[in-house]
Amino acid sequence: MPGTGTDLTRLRIAITAFFALDGFLFAGWVVRIPAIKHQTGASAGDLGLALLGVSAGAVLTMPLTGRLCRRYGAHQVTVVCAVLLSLSVALPPLTHSVLALGAVLLVFGAAYGGINVAFNSAAVDLVTALRRPIMPSFHAAFSLGGMVGAGLGGLVAGALSPTRHLAGLAVIGLLVTAVASRTLLRHEPPPSARPAPVSGETPRRLAGRTRGLVIVFGLIALCTAYGEGAMADWGALHLEQDLDASPGLAAVGYSCFALAMTIGRLSGTALLERLGHGRTVVAGGATAAAGMLLGSLAPSLWAALLGFAVTGLGLANLFPVAVERAGTLAGPSGVATASTFGYGGMLLGPPAIGFMADWFSLPVALTSVALLAAIATLIGVATRRTGRTD
Repeated sequence: MPGTGTDLTRLRIAITAFFALDGFLFAGWVVRIPAIKHQTGASAGDLGLALLGVSAGAVLTMPLTGRLCRRYGAHQVTVVCAVLLSLSVALPPLTHSVLALGAVLLVFGAAYGGINVAFNSAAVDLVTALRRPIMPSFHAAFSLGGMVGAGLGGLVAGALSPTRHLAGLAVIGLLVTAVASRTLLRHEPPPSARPAPVSGETPRRLAGRTRGLVIVFGLIALCTAYGEGAMADWGALHLEQDLDASPGLAAVGYSCFALAMTIGRLSGTALLERLGHGRTVVAGGATAAAGMLLGSLAPSLWAALLGFAVTGLGLANLFPVAVERAGTLAGPSGVATASTFGYGGMLLGPPAIGFMADWFSLPVALTSVALLAAIATLIGVATRRTGRTD
């Protein structure tokens, strides 16, 4: 068990490496989707069905991973999932049919969902041991890894085939896993803190109350991830279609959002130390709601870009806080529940925006992101009043 500050620092670096690797590998796959679509001869609809394999694999695996972490330990499960993720990222370019693509993406999604639960569980244990709210720094590493993976993918797309590119990513993933796992497997996770039973409260009632609070934090994660999914899939189209932006400027919209979110997460520990978890959720949700109203309804491009950036800052720390609080309450099972809710929100966002855009308009549909951010704010206010958010 880590007992010194040096041991805990090394453990923090190792867990951070796995967060960054996850973002790096996932972004590397995403930027090669168009080429793989062409290779398999898939229509847009067929590709959409194949991509559901990632979602299905993740959602099915997350609850199971929580149980595996309880039985075998979050560190061991993180390493196994990292190996599977690294190997499976090389598989999509080897397929030549939509069915085969969907099958390998199911495996990739299972590894992706599993590692997200496992390293978040390991991070929650470390946050407890350090007694500092450093969870946002891990998610900042994920964001930075994603930005590097996407940037590298864009640079090599013209020079390397998807097969060589993703095989290279697999090798990088295995090397990073080999190095970081030496620290992770050498140390047992620090013991997780559990809230002390309230005097006179029965174990059954306490367990029921804990489950309810975990679901509440899961709802905060869902509201946050809904916004992330919507921005990734619809932000650029809104700028190009509704505000006459060029394709290049439209792409800048998501970059503004992602960069602001990364900056927000890098400063998240200081923010949490100053405001506490409850006020951070309330302030972040309110900021995101205001930013998305500006981003979706502003009549000018530059005001919309500002709105996207403000939205990223607001949403930045809501998911890390939700996962951390759920994990503190219920261990890996809490992390699994909150992560499943969050991933469900990310899946729900893009199609929900699409349906609402057909019924009303895309700007009106995007205001649903602001609505869910406002709901997260209200949940934060309610949980603060119960004294359970901080």
